[in-house]
Amino acid sequence: MPTPSKSKKPVFKTKRTKTAAIDLNESDKKIKKQRIKTILKKLAPLYQDNPIEIDYETPFQLIVGTILSAQCTDKRVNMVTKTFFDRLRTPQDFLKLKREELEELIRSTGFFRNKAKNIQGAAHQILENHNGEVPEKMEDLVKLPGFGRKTANVILSALFHKNQGVCVDTHVLRLSNLLELSDFNDAIRVERDLMALTPQKNWHQISHFLILHGRRVCVARKPDCEHCVLAKICPSVSLKS
Repeated sequence: MPTPSKSKKPVFKTKRTKTAAIDLNESDKKIKKQRIKTILKKLAPLYQDNPIEIDYETPFQLIVGTILSAQCTDKRVNMVTKTFFDRLRTPQDFLKLKREELEELIRSTGFFRNKAKNIQGAAHQILENHNGEVPEKMEDLVKLPGFGRKTANVILSALFHKNQGVCVDTHVLRLSNLLELSDFNDAIRVERDLMALTPQKNWHQISHFLILHGRRVCVARKPDCEHCVLAKICPSVSLKS
């Protein structure tokens, strides 16, 4: 009588291993989605009534503010723009300035030459391609000088109440890692993870809440875990304490 073949055994094991991996991923995704819900619930009472921290009165002033905020705090940006936003309100106003004049106005925000170039470049494009109106589409905003997905998401949310992505700055990236919402260290991949885990209607909230929480409680140098409302669900509490 021939010996029974054992060839099916490894095939069976491989199949189980693959299925187990899929189940693990789905289980992990459910856990993260639930964590997102809890984060939104816990942080909403703290931050839902807090507006964007860049001061502005006109749409183009927000464009200017977001460009200036690169490698600069919103507090510093507001201190600087307070000195000229009363007279510089539109793309035309900023184009009337000589480049050197604009550079001097924004010098203390850092990288002032490049920022001045981007502000006037954005003003020119908005006048030339969008009839002087700030564009409402992601694909148009990211074409503006000094703009990427992060700044475009700020504009879309603040001016047009559109959720076309998640704004990922250094705070969102850092807290997403600490809360184990994403394993990546680059903004594009973290944004994709957050978009997959968060209902689209909450895309602005998850970004806005994490930014403010990162500035006020879970600060990079010394996170205040003792007074953090997320401490019970944060996998990194023991690492930070």
